[in-house]
Amino acid sequence: MEKRGFFDKNDGKFIVLNVVLALLVSAGLLVGLIYWLRAYTQHGIEVEVEDVRGLVEAEAQPLLAAQGLHLVIIDSTYTDKVPFGTIVEQNPQPLSHAKHGRSVYVTINATTKRQITMPDLLDISYRQAETTLRGMGLVVDTAYEYEPSAFKDLVLDIKCNDESVHAGDKIPIGSTVRLVVGFGRGTEQVEVPNVLGLTLTDARSLLLNHRLIVGAVSYDTPAEEGVTQYIYRQEPRAGERLLEGETVTLRLSPDIEKAANATVMENTNHEEEWF
Repeated sequence: MEKRGFFDKNDGKFIVLNVVLALLVSAGLLVGLIYWLRAYTQHGIEVEVEDVRGLVEAEAQPLLAAQGLHLVIIDSTYTDKVPFGTIVEQNPQPLSHAKHGRSVYVTINATTKRQITMPDLLDISYRQAETTLRGMGLVVDTAYEYEPSAFKDLVLDIKCNDESVHAGDKIPIGSTVRLVVGFGRGTEQVEVPNVLGLTLTDARSLLLNHRLIVGAVSYDTPAEEGVTQYIYRQEPRAGERLLEGETVTLRLSPDIEKAANATVMENTNHEEEWF
């Protein structure tokens, strides 16, 4: 009797059977993997995204967390139409649908007003200054203050909350400022104040309070940013009289002792004249 191997006649069937079994196992594994991934990523489970606009981060965070969403701040902006620190934009949009675990990206309104730097607008036309200030986001009071000056319609000072704002000062955007505008020379005489030892900014304010303005300004050394210079010579001298709107010429130096000595000498001369 001829011996036959176990697979002699069934080689083809065995191969087919193994291929079928392999396909079934693979399909089962694939289906199982799909269901596992769906369960792991919560596939198909969506929530309606809360509208968190107008809320601050501390209010919006727990609302989104309760839905399985994450709050992520990606940007800030500034507007005076909503309170500081509140959310102004969000993505996904309010009432849209998102899966659990998704991030909600938001833009918040700045917590403080943006500061702008005041440019040097003195001695230019008030119309030009007005246009520049409004373009920077400031409100210009239409009620001007007028002071005597050497030239008419030029800006002598800029005030915010009744305080002078100088070039380089920072003020909040949206602030209201008022222009002090020259109307030409007056007819009354005023006494020249003593500005020795002062900085140019302080001297300008003091002279303006006396209805006088700064004229030619010169320096022992060129003016540099961050280096304070002091007045040690003025013309006319303190105590002399000028018409409203006339100018006082100044000389400055970074040497504070030079300014201090000039002040002492000026005071001494006044005492000698008195006696």
